[in-house]
Amino acid sequence: MPHPDTWLKPLPQGLYCEPGGFFIDPSRVVDRAVITHAHSDHARPGHKAVLATRETLALMRARMGEKRAGGHLQALAYGETIGIGGVKLWLQPAGHVLGSAQVAMEYRGTRVVVSGDYKRTPDPTCAPFQPIACDVFVTEATFGLPIFLHPPPEHETARLLASVALFPDRTHVVGCYSLGKCQRLIALLRRAGWDAPVYLHPALLAMSLVYQNHGIPLGDIGPLRMTDRLAGAIVLAPPGSAVPLAKNPLIVAASGWMRVRQRAKASGAELPLILSDHADWAELNRTIDDTGASEVWVTHGWEAPLIHAAGQRGIKGRALRLIGYGEEDDPSVAAQEIVA
Repeated sequence: MPHPDTWLKPLPQGLYCEPGGFFIDPSRVVDRAVITHAHSDHARPGHKAVLATRETLALMRARMGEKRAGGHLQALAYGETIGIGGVKLWLQPAGHVLGSAQVAMEYRGTRVVVSGDYKRTPDPTCAPFQPIACDVFVTEATFGLPIFLHPPPEHETARLLASVALFPDRTHVVGCYSLGKCQRLIALLRRAGWDAPVYLHPALLAMSLVYQNHGIPLGDIGPLRMTDRLAGAIVLAPPGSAVPLAKNPLIVAASGWMRVRQRAKASGAELPLILSDHADWAELNRTIDDTGASEVWVTHGWEAPLIHAAGQRGIKGRALRLIGYGEEDDPSVAAQEIVA
């Protein structure tokens, strides 16, 4: 049986499956791309052919427009298998955002799973992560340091609602990413009993409508209007965005990087919420063990600590050092803050 490194190779464009003739989440325009999820650091425009879940393709269309999303778009349901150049391929949920998927491949007796971005914490807005037994597991390491242990998301939501109750005359403006974090936070607020409108910066509305169109209930959401009464309201906006209509705004930041004190301070947030759509240190290590892989390839994040931890458990590690990822949570930006 050929070792996976003979047929799955990191190239400048991205991770390339040679017998299948396709790239996974390529950072440059290619002929054939398999896309794990619709964040712009993984799903770029202009590929000639794109394979992804139905939800990911819908989000890509909403982000890029029909033509820029790709020349030929092919949807693949979770668990549905196809053959490409002798490679058996299927997608399984990654638990990251709506439509996010792991890419499982079998070729000449070996199985490789490319996780994309993922988390293990339950999320009401996307299908939960499903571990896949494999020989080689390709994992992200965005939060691949022992200091990153995310609190329960319900705890952070409760902190936000407690602040709203404490400051009823202020508008809570929450900085969050337009795809995934925004919709997850809305769903968490609804589960916590917040049934008032959640107002959205226009940049966040399109992705939220795609979620609703795919059966994810978000309740009363809509863009800000001059007539809205915003005292005591919750407004979601891209991080750092100005919201001129907000009344005496209380700035909130929702990110896994709020664990880092310097990052929280730099955000200017009065209320930093530790809420991430990526696996934390414990989840990364548990997931590697759950796959039963004898080898782990690590990319875009804190590669060395995760490889070292896996090695202590007898799992061979390799740093792929793929470039071009990290639009949502970039560990390189915070590196000096953590080690200082």
